[in-house]
Amino acid sequence: MATDGTNWAGNVTFRAARLHRPVTVDELRGVVAGARQVRALGTGHSFNRIADTPYDLVTVARLPRVAELDRGRSTVRVSAGTRYGELAPYLHRHGYALHNLGSLPHISIAGAVATGTHGSGDRNGNLATAVRGMELVTADGELVTVGTEDLPGSVVSLGALGVVTALDLAVVPTFEVRQRVYEHLPRAALEEHFDEVFGAAYSVSLFTRWRGPDVEQVWLKQRAGAEPIDGDLFGARPADGARHPIVTMSPVHCTPQLGEPGPWHERLPHFRLDFTPSAGDELQSEYFVPRSQALAAFAALDEIADRIALVVQVSEVRSIAADELWLSPAYGRDSIAFHFTWIADEAAVAPVVGAVEDRLIPLGARPHWGKVFGIDPALIRAQYPRLPDFTALTTRLDPEAKFRNPFLTRHLP
Repeated sequence: MATDGTNWAGNVTFRAARLHRPVTVDELRGVVAGARQVRALGTGHSFNRIADTPYDLVTVARLPRVAELDRGRSTVRVSAGTRYGELAPYLHRHGYALHNLGSLPHISIAGAVATGTHGSGDRNGNLATAVRGMELVTADGELVTVGTEDLPGSVVSLGALGVVTALDLAVVPTFEVRQRVYEHLPRAALEEHFDEVFGAAYSVSLFTRWRGPDVEQVWLKQRAGAEPIDGDLFGARPADGARHPIVTMSPVHCTPQLGEPGPWHERLPHFRLDFTPSAGDELQSEYFVPRSQALAAFAALDEIADRIALVVQVSEVRSIAADELWLSPAYGRDSIAFHFTWIADEAAVAPVVGAVEDRLIPLGARPHWGKVFGIDPALIRAQYPRLPDFTALTTRLDPEAKFRNPFLTRHLP
């Protein structure tokens, strides 16, 4: 019996013969051991077939919730299916925080980690860089703890090593954040003061629709103890009210702005957990370029700005610190990510995605593993120097290729 489930955006209908919802780890072990091929399904926020399979899908969302602080190690053990928006208030109540959060608190921790999903900040690694330990079910149904030596290859794994059941995440003392939106940053000012703009706050996001000479919005998320910015930001003016990244939408779904301090988890995401940020009627792509190539990437995209503007709802640009996770899009280099929220029209979007890639690939772009992209897999593989080591790791942990699927076979054969 085929599942009738789709991803969050509705552009992918899963083709699995069976969908399993185990409620205990032992039940999960039995499902994995008995499956011919199996893939783990998170909260469905991927926009391609990275999680799909014609055989068995399994979700860990119904496994018992775990949140256990280890104050001595400054870590928290959390069940894989937990969403960031569920974990964050628990940590805050106990005096702790995560170093970073993504735009959406709705996503599952294991899914975000496995795909190298991220927040923003010059000194902030992506969400996966918080992982200090992992527990997963391997192909034979065994529950194993990933050794320290294997963590760099196992954290951003695209689900190729097993079904993750729990993770240990590094925590820091809780902190407060002020969020303020600035409007109409001149592109000339961005080019002249690029490092200063992205260094102006703990987390910085630019939003544009590629429809003019200005960056329409700059979202600054400052730690409350930092010196507030007085007046303009290199020509951008403070917004006189709350804003949504898509200027035509109501900001009611967005986290508090206007410089009002509040807990980290209520300011670092763009959207509130208790609201659905949109109906999901969209497609998304994202490309990580070396920070040293960021202005060249802007210039390259300017060449097709009129084409982008026809099919984009909004584009977000943000910085991510380098890391040492083998399949992370920020592996080995500080990066600037160019994110595109497209209209939900695959036929209209696909040629524009191709045009974007034609301009960003020569600059060393790596696509987000969970978004829409069409880059030649050989070009993607060339961007990951530790790929042979990852292949060896998958062969050791999954010798029968139980966790493979057509997406992995195409991109990581």
